[in-house]
Amino acid sequence: MKIAKHLKDSNICEYLLYMWQLEDTLRAYGCDAERLRDEYVARFDYSQTDRQTESQWLAALCQMMREEGKTHSGHLQMNQGTLSLLTDLHLTLLQSSKHPFYSAAYYKALPFIVELRSRNGHLDVPELENCFELLYGTMLLRLQKKPISKETMEAITPVSHLLALLADAWRKEKAGELEI
Repeated sequence: MKIAKHLKDSNICEYLLYMWQLEDTLRAYGCDAERLRDEYVARFDYSQTDRQTESQWLAALCQMMREEGKTHSGHLQMNQGTLSLLTDLHLTLLQSSKHPFYSAAYYKALPFIVELRSRNGHLDVPELENCFELLYGTMLLRLQKKPISKETMEAITPVSHLLALLADAWRKEKAGELEI
């Protein structure tokens, strides 16, 4: 919970990737709160209070996953909501003449986004979700020490740059500093 809170406050895009990873971690433990407490949370150097808080938070996430039918795949409604809010901000930034650097970054990433959408067949999901899927999938490949194609590596830089600008705009908007 501490990591999630810190990321949510500092970089919303990293937060969303972290939450996707956490969903997969919860699935790996069968959404079993006791196993998560005993086998996962126990590995971290937390105080007793922090260990209890983290365990309760993970148990609540497990409950949400069961209630939303996300124990095998998919993303929690709260994470889908975050992605939806990011998509709204993304579209607002693209429509604003005050953010030419964001638009330029988008158009630099767009050919890769189009390629991603055609390859994975997820034409019905927001473009930003394709961007997050690229970064998350690449992270998983790295963790598994699997090769990453040259095409994927070429897509990472412009997509990462776009999401970094979006995260910065999100932070500014939350602070009341974003001009649209």
